[in-house]
Amino acid sequence: MIAMPTDTATTVDPSAPAELAVRIWWVYMVRAENGHLYTGISIDPERRFREHLSGKGARFFNRSPASALVWWQRCAGHGDALRQELQIKALAKRAKERLISQFDDHQFAGAKPCAASGSASKLGANQPETEHE
Repeated sequence: MIAMPTDTATTVDPSAPAELAVRIWWVYMVRAENGHLYTGISIDPERRFREHLSGKGARFFNRSPASALVWWQRCAGHGDALRQELQIKALAKRAKERLISQFDDHQFAGAKPCAASGSASKLGANQPETEHE
């Protein structure tokens, strides 16, 4: 498992006044033991990954347990996270692996905001879809 910086798992933007606190949403990918990739969203990807490890949540892991949290990206909000999740799920496995290989887990994850909706080409989604994971 890649260790996320402790301040990236917060569910509330610490710089926001308490009355204007906004949840921070993340899109993430988890590799299963069989090599398949699961994409999801959460306000705390590290907690969600622990839930996947314990067998709670996604039925995706019924056939092959979760093995590693391999990629995550901070999003502007819930809607943005949902759009980004759908864009990533539409990618071929090769494009997902490219995202993972270019991922720098040592950088503060908040510096990588989700792409704006309609920017699937920035993710490499302009390739014809031939395989899903």
